[in-house]
Order: sequence, then C-alpha cells, then structure tokens
Amino acid sequence: MHDYTPEIDELADDILAYAKDRVSLDPTPMGRSASAQELYDALGPTITAEGIGSHRALKAFTDVLAPACLSVDNTRYLSFVPAAPTEAAILFDLVVGAESIYGGSWLEGAGATYAENEALRWLCDLAGLDDQSGGVFVQGGTIGNLSALVAARGAAEAKLRDQGKYRPNRWAFLVSDTAHSSVPSAAMVMDADAIPVPTGPDRRLTGDLVARALDEYGDLIAGVVATAGSTNLGVIDDLTSIGRVCNERNVFFHVDAAYGGAALAAPKARQLFTGIELADSVIIDPHKWLFAPFDCCALLWRDPDQARAVHAQHAEYLEFLDVYGDWNPSDFAIQLTRRPRGLPFWFSLACYGTRIYGEAVQRTLDLAAETAAKIEAAPNLRLVREPGLSIVVFERIGWKEGDYQVCTEKMLADGTGFVVPSRHDGRPVFRFCFINPRTTSAEIDAILAAMA
Repeated sequence: MHDYTPEIDELADDILAYAKDRVSLDPTPMGRSASAQELYDALGPTITAEGIGSHRALKAFTDVLAPACLSVDNTRYLSFVPAAPTEAAILFDLVVGAESIYGGSWLEGAGATYAENEALRWLCDLAGLDDQSGGVFVQGGTIGNLSALVAARGAAEAKLRDQGKYRPNRWAFLVSDTAHSSVPSAAMVMDADAIPVPTGPDRRLTGDLVARALDEYGDLIAGVVATAGSTNLGVIDDLTSIGRVCNERNVFFHVDAAYGGAALAAPKARQLFTGIELADSVIIDPHKWLFAPFDCCALLWRDPDQARAVHAQHAEYLEFLDVYGDWNPSDFAIQLTRRPRGLPFWFSLACYGTRIYGEAVQRTLDLAAETAAKIEAAPNLRLVREPGLSIVVFERIGWKEGDYQVCTEKMLADGTGFVVPSRHDGRPVFRFCFINPRTTSAEIDAILAAMA
C-alpha cells in the first residue's frame, strides 16, 4: 500500500480533479445533514478486511459523505463563525499534506517554520507587538487559549516565588461574562477556575471592573482574559484600561481575538482594538475571518521566552534539536507533534498580498452595516443592538423560540441559507456572522424575506 502503482496514479488524477472542481464551484453547495442510519443505508460498511478499493472509497466520499456535510464557505452560511478560505490556500493545503513536513522543530521544518513566522510577523505587527514578539500556529482557539493560560499560571507562580509566597491550592482567571466557552473549558482542564466578571449593558469588560476583582481575589488570580470580538455579539472589551491595570499590577494579560482579531487588517477598524498591544498573549484564528482553511489559530506572544519556559518539552532524544537554532515551534504551545498548519495561510498571503485582505474584511464589515439598516427598515424585524464587527443580532417580532427553529430548518432544507437561532438577554434571536466577502446583498434580501 506504499507503492505508487498505476491505480494510485489514476487515484491522484481523480482526487486532484475533484479538488479542482470543488474549488471552482461558485456558489459552493450548502450541503445537508444526515442521520447515521441514512448514511449506513447508502454506504454499508466501508472499512473491511480486504478494502473496497480506491475508486469505491472516493465515490463513497464524493457521492454520499461530502453532500452530508454543510459547506462553511457557502455564501449563505451565516451561523456560528463560518470560513471562507481562498482558492490558493485550499489548493496549497494539498501540497502541505503531500510534503509530509514535521512542523515542530527548526531542524526538521526550517523552510516551513520560516514561512509560518513571516505570516505570524504580519499578525504581530497588526496587533502592535514589538520586534521581539513571535508565535506559533495551533489547532484552534481552544488550544490557543489553553496554552496562554498555562503561560499565565507559570508567570504567576514565578512572581509568588520571587515574593517568597506559596502558590494557592487552586488558581483562578478573571474573564468577561461574554468570554468564549473555550476559556472556562481551558481553566477546567488546568483544574483552575474561570471567574466571570459581570459587565454592564454594553457587555464590555473594563479596567475598573478588573481592578475591583483583583482586589477581591488577590493572589488567586493567575491572569486576566479579555475578548476582542465576542462570538455571540462581536463585543470588544476595553483593552486599554484592562491592559494598564494588568501591567501596573504585573498580572498576565491575554486577549482572545480568535474571531475579531482579523478586523485589525481593515484600517477603518483598527482603532477598535487600541490596547491590544499591551497584551502578553493574543490569539487570532486565520481559519475564521482571514480566509485560511481549517484548522489554523495564531497564538502570539509578546515575550516568547515566557511561553517557552512552560511549554518546551525536555527529553534525551529532543536535546539534539536545540543545536539547530532557537525557534522550535513546539516550544511555544501545548504540542510536540504538529502539522505546519500555517503554510496555507502564508501561501495565500504571499500570492495575493496583504492589502486585499484588508479590503475583503472591510467588505464584510460594510455588509453587516448594510444588513442592519435593512433590518431596521423591516416592519417585522427588530435590531437588538448595533452590529458588533461583522455580527448582526436581531429578533422576529411576535415569534417564540419554536418559530425560530422551524424557520431555520425550512431555510436549510430549501437552500435559502443556514442561520441558526441564538439567545440575547434570555430571548431567542437570529444572528448573522459575515465572514465571506462573496456574500451578496441579494442573498441577504432572500434570507430576510424568508423570515417575513
């Protein structure tokens, strides 16, 4: 099965042709969901002692399995946080798989790491981090946040040692009450607490709120997590005041900008993130709003050595790697084995240039504002709040929760769009998240009409 046979040569042609056709589709198919029984009835067992052969296996995927998945790059997929990878990034993902590169060490992946570092440098510059900053690409925001919290705990423990104090029995982190679910999940993995700090009507965490919480919890706090673009509403915390409080008190400051950080590429939106440069660590997911394929989260460190101190793994067989440079990507997050998942993002940036990225992000911001105006003008819809970055939240007047669900299922079934209900202040709402710059005003009109 490791020989390049005529059958494999034919399979290569078929796979490349399928990938090329899929990338060229405009629009891409929405797809659908399916039950396990439906899929079994259509396929039967696909893993057998003798194998079903490459032709049948590929046909099983293209004819049955792929259509039973929703395409997050469909222009009417507006739920959760979608994706819209560029054609160049998708195609280069094939190359990354074919190259069999180990991306954890400079020795084994110098070229790949160099390219990834270029892309990371662009993101660090957008965030206003200095030349000593750096980062690594990890699987997603959950691993990025977890890695940042581990570094925060390490810094807090070092601070207490310097003060001649003992570490608490259980660490805690201060987070906004709108923080992403991955933050309390990461704290739980660490056997720590995520203490939500209640915010006001604007949902923004501020320096004053953080200062009061630090006074209350004292040495229990290992770090503070702010959000730059909350998933449900697109809220950006008051990064400047939070950063000043954290820096004055020598408390680790992490910013979760997994979704929202991409807006740094749009010059008109840059001022919304003032203060992000004060962070000790930042995450930005290019697989969300910077047009990279899954999975790709950029974890940025203001002081990479602080990350290396807690994440570098040590073993006899790893010592040889340190001879070849001092930048092994596996030293900067919870990982050892890693795919160079930042390469498709780098390739796309290299192909198209950074200016067009800013223009594409601005297009989605403009579409959010345009859609909000349409909702305000509609007699049966009510805008819940002004758009937060590219997120628009609104309600259908007179509807109850079940009505939202029925509408969602009908729109998905007839291909109008994929918009799932969310909640705001305990009430059901609809939520649009604009990521794809190819989404059109006409498509939004069709979706809004389905909610009439």
